[in-house]
Amino acid sequence: MVSSAHRCPPGGGATPGPSGPGWRGFPSRNTAPYRPDGTRAWIGEEGALRVFRDGDVPGLPLDRFRHHVDRVRPGALWPADAGPLRARVVAGGRSNLTYEVTDGTRSWIVRRPPLGHVLATAHDMSREYRVMTALAGTSVPVPETYLLCEDSDVLGAPFYVMEMVEGTPYRGADELVPLGAERVAAIAGRMIDTLVDLHRVDPAAVGLDGFGRPEGFLGRQVRRWKKQLDASHSRDLDGAAELHALLEANVPPESAPAIVHGDYRLDNLLVGADDRVAAVLDWEMATLGDPLTDLALLLVYMRRTAPVPGRAEAAHAPGFPSPDEVVARYAERSGRDLSAIGFYVGLACFKLAVISEGIHYRYLQGQTVGEGFGAIGDAVEPLLRSGIAALKGA
Repeated sequence: MVSSAHRCPPGGGATPGPSGPGWRGFPSRNTAPYRPDGTRAWIGEEGALRVFRDGDVPGLPLDRFRHHVDRVRPGALWPADAGPLRARVVAGGRSNLTYEVTDGTRSWIVRRPPLGHVLATAHDMSREYRVMTALAGTSVPVPETYLLCEDSDVLGAPFYVMEMVEGTPYRGADELVPLGAERVAAIAGRMIDTLVDLHRVDPAAVGLDGFGRPEGFLGRQVRRWKKQLDASHSRDLDGAAELHALLEANVPPESAPAIVHGDYRLDNLLVGADDRVAAVLDWEMATLGDPLTDLALLLVYMRRTAPVPGRAEAAHAPGFPSPDEVVARYAERSGRDLSAIGFYVGLACFKLAVISEGIHYRYLQGQTVGEGFGAIGDAVEPLLRSGIAALKGA
């Protein structure tokens, strides 16, 4: 199918499914047994239970969604005689909401902003859609994009529809250990190489020359995350003012600009059965700017010991390269100067602390979907302390 964007004309009690490995296909059938809670279940190709609701899930009224797609792209996703649509929440509320929608034969992915408190530019549907559409055909693997709707009257917020790519988003060491150290090393190496490939793409060559303002990017990032921290203020944070002051005082000369993903890490990649990167996901923070911000954020994610309670970060699996090895591989393949990496790591800690505090704010307001949000706020001050240490050369 040819990717296209549409501006929409005016008008227009969930149980999230198990996270499971990846976004996978379903048997070709239109019916499935009802469960006691009123949901229907399909068994995926690898036996993973997939639970869908016949009715709406939070933020995705299915009748409106289907009516809109049938109006702007009739026949593009499902035939006229397709069965009823059902949906499940794939990722609930930490960032943009992700849904898997099926007609019982095929499945698609729908993305929209979170239900509650939304900071300016942080959940830009057109940004995600535009960059993935532009990267199609490059060395950076992305899902095919089908439809963008920027009219909030349809679903209550802008949204887009994209291909469901088969693959696994490895989140924890427990998921990687069974693969063995050799396969883990290969997957991690391809993760780094894909990041270098992204930073090699000429923005002008793919129609993204006006996608951002690379001049003064680092200084604007420091100001932007401070502004967003202020917008999510619900408590005083030890270290926030000190880290912000250190960042303001130590902005280095910028690396040559490139397309920046903004949240690059292993669980934002889908890894195929061949252990290669099948798709890079979650482009909501993408822009043109200093690509070393992507590398630094990846390093900060790798250093975490428990992204969720009781679970080790994927980087702790045997075979996963150390932070120094990641930096060395990136430097060798990219040819970029990494002498100021301490600043970039400090900025990454600040950014991740602000994002975590924003999620904590939405959690306090009762505006998150799913479980696991209660401990998010506990990560903020340790991140601020790590950022201060990075700026001071520790």
